[in-house]
Amino acid sequence: MVIDRIENREDKINVLVSFGTRPEGIKLAPIIKALQRNKQIFKLTVCSTGQHKEMLDQVMDFFEIKPDVFLNLMTENQMLGNLSARILQNMEKVLARFSPDILIVQGDTTTAFLTALTAYYRKVKICHVEAGLRTYNKFSPFPEEINRQLISRIADFNFTPTEKSKTNMIDEGIDSDTIFLTGNTIVDALEWGLVKIKDNRANIEKRVILKGICGADSERIILVTMHRRESFGEDLKNVCVALKKVAEENKSIKIVYPVHLNPNVKKPVYSLLSGLDNIILMEPLCYEDFLWLMYKSYLIITDSGGVQEEAPTLKKPVLVIRKFTERPESVEMGISRLVGTETEAIVREISLLLNNENEYKKMIAVSNPYGDGRASERIINVIANEYDRSNSIK
Repeated sequence: MVIDRIENREDKINVLVSFGTRPEGIKLAPIIKALQRNKQIFKLTVCSTGQHKEMLDQVMDFFEIKPDVFLNLMTENQMLGNLSARILQNMEKVLARFSPDILIVQGDTTTAFLTALTAYYRKVKICHVEAGLRTYNKFSPFPEEINRQLISRIADFNFTPTEKSKTNMIDEGIDSDTIFLTGNTIVDALEWGLVKIKDNRANIEKRVILKGICGADSERIILVTMHRRESFGEDLKNVCVALKKVAEENKSIKIVYPVHLNPNVKKPVYSLLSGLDNIILMEPLCYEDFLWLMYKSYLIITDSGGVQEEAPTLKKPVLVIRKFTERPESVEMGISRLVGTETEAIVREISLLLNNENEYKKMIAVSNPYGDGRASERIINVIANEYDRSNSIK
């Protein structure tokens, strides 16, 4: 990697990278590694708020990253107001201790927004990775849609993953000098992770939690993830009923569902889907095992934004069980479908892909609209080359 103006720097740029959830950890890991490779330019501090402690720890182990600061703010079935207060109070202390020049946050989590807000209060420059995604429905996804819109307003560097996300920000009147099109770092992370799981495939397949899931390569596995707050209640129940019906009508398939630990998800899922031979419910998987399962799957059903971005690289069709998506690029390309949360619609779309080979082939990606694996390189180049210029503008 070549970064301009390295020799002109007298002092290192003091960077704090903050995250609290598994998706943030995955998408920031390539940036952290890129910063570590350029120690002559950057002084790096990595902070985890522990918003999703157990699942985040797995990601850090996989990417071989150890946070310098761990706040352990997670509580069982935590309320957003209480979590927000704890993040603000604790991040104020972290920023005071390390006095960063730049804060890097990713996406739209409560951790990302409140950490960015704390940095704004202290006049620390803010880099927002994966900026510009929008549904323009403030309750879907909730609270993420408002979180990311508010971060955009206070960020000094907005790193957009796609042309669409860049256009969203320009249309909103965000200063174009703060907007940089980079691609999505999840593609960087996925490419790094695929090499690792292929090298370790034999050991992964021997693990007790995965043993017996995948038999012959021709066996069709449907991978399911669902965890968003706006889906709690009736929508989650509708999806479970659809999965049960598909499983009963297609005995030769396996539906594998790593169930989120939140009791609003775990309780209804186990209540509705336990006891079926071809539905396998399990605890959340470490990222290595989850990547392997995506790699082996025939079809993915999800409400996850990250999975919508990973699937094109893996050439897996995706049915998005949400009413709105802030990732329309893959829908427009026909490699994912927004199917909502009504039982009959979900059953119809799954059945179509199971029974119609032509329809299935139409959803195999020929390219990934979300990136080329070089987003993290572009991001740290922008920071190195633009920081001094932006710092001189008052």
